[in-house]
Amino acid sequence: MRYLSLLGLQLRKSVTLAMQYRWDFVVSGALALLWTAAGLVPFHVAFHDRPPVGGWTYENALVVVGFFTLLRGVLDGAVNPSLLSVVQQIREGTLDFVLLKPADAQFLVSTTKFEVFRMFDAIAGLSLVTFAFVRLGRAPTPGGVLTALAMLAAATVVLYSIWILVIAAAFWVVRVDNLAYLFDSLFDFARWPVSVFQGVWKIVFTFIIPLGVMTTYPAEALLGSLATQTAVASICGAAMLAVIARFVWTRAIGHYTSASS
Repeated sequence: MRYLSLLGLQLRKSVTLAMQYRWDFVVSGALALLWTAAGLVPFHVAFHDRPPVGGWTYENALVVVGFFTLLRGVLDGAVNPSLLSVVQQIREGTLDFVLLKPADAQFLVSTTKFEVFRMFDAIAGLSLVTFAFVRLGRAPTPGGVLTALAMLAAATVVLYSIWILVIAAAFWVVRVDNLAYLFDSLFDFARWPVSVFQGVWKIVFTFIIPLGVMTTYPAEALLGSLATQTAVASICGAAMLAVIARFVWTRAIGHYTSASS
């Protein structure tokens, strides 16, 4: 309950700050929607009025894009704002302020700041999923919805854990800007169903940088085509990655040198 209260406090602070600059909030939200619309152009060209690509029809692949847009909102709205500021604190040796607080350091650095306007990405993502099912002429089953929610939770854990590993690297190499930019760029490939990739790229985006877990599997779950074994393996893999990220973060803290040292 204590950590839920802290999370609620940080969320309220971010919302209050966003409401103080309402026009900036509205403009930023509009730009986020504009970028989402622009991102649909290559997808429309690749899938609309064409035979299935990698086994995916236009409507089914649109569900993947919806989950990608939703997770992009999570990444840019809840993960990036807090964790990227940690790199600067490590570089300047000012992370002491966080480490000396009577709460878990990883939780604190992960909930420092939220970009509230990124909720427009989440709304856009859900709208795309809804539109896709309207075009399909059917609704997802209750079991499909529950499985999709579980897979979405696993996707969020995977996304967060990878970022923790990237940020933890800053305790050793200090400058991880290029690594962060690389992952952010690779994440854009998650807008495509993983089956459209072939050869080594399919292996990379399934097991090494598991974009399939992040967007394709939640979409397959909602569409009712995800195998139970795949869902269970994905959830277990996400939990394992979270444990690894926690272990690496704990070890990384031991390498931190403050400005007063």
